[in-house]
Amino acid sequence: MELEPLYSTAKTCPCCGASFQTSRVRPSFKKADSRETDFQAAYKTDVNPDYYVVFVCPGCGFATTENGAAAMTDAERELYYERIGSRWTRRDYGGSRTREQAADCFKLALLCAGIVGEKERVVAGILHHLAWLYRSAGNVGQERRFLRYALDAYVAVFETEGVSLNNAKLMYLIGELHRRLGEPRDAVRWFSRVVNDKKITDAAMIRASREQWQLIREEQTGLGEDAAADIA
Repeated sequence: MELEPLYSTAKTCPCCGASFQTSRVRPSFKKADSRETDFQAAYKTDVNPDYYVVFVCPGCGFATTENGAAAMTDAERELYYERIGSRWTRRDYGGSRTREQAADCFKLALLCAGIVGEKERVVAGILHHLAWLYRSAGNVGQERRFLRYALDAYVAVFETEGVSLNNAKLMYLIGELHRRLGEPRDAVRWFSRVVNDKKITDAAMIRASREQWQLIREEQTGLGEDAAADIA
């Protein structure tokens, strides 16, 4: 029997405590055909795993991700119901999702993250996924808008959590988002930090940083000798 890409799994809402079903994509269907330079994956199948990153409680509407907070305080619950829950109309995102439904789920998760004071790295991931969704829809304006928000959040992650994370990947990503937003000088500065930091041994990120810097040199003129020398 041929497996379906989606399977159902049980979740417990961290807000109201209700149990509900949500869909995930089987690991065998998550093989990426290619990746963008900011890590957006293109998949071999028509089912996009990114659509199912967020799970939404159909009863109260609270939305989060696997990396989100697993519990809420009474004050956070009260604030959630005041701002969102009291106006929530029951709906179920537990089945197959369209791109538009996935975007709705991410936006709801973003609102919920603000209420519970979610970590910046979780917020950054939500914002970046929204940029990817708009990119796949061909909406350049909204893609750039959310890339900007994601960039600001990633910088905040670096400033607050950088020591405990994969610095090379985070620094590369910050540089790449600067590049995509048309800020080559800032991009070069971050790429150069990856290449020149002797503590970084992540060969893949060092290579990627060099490649993107070279791309900037090919695309841009007038960067100046100082900027070019940073990563030469």
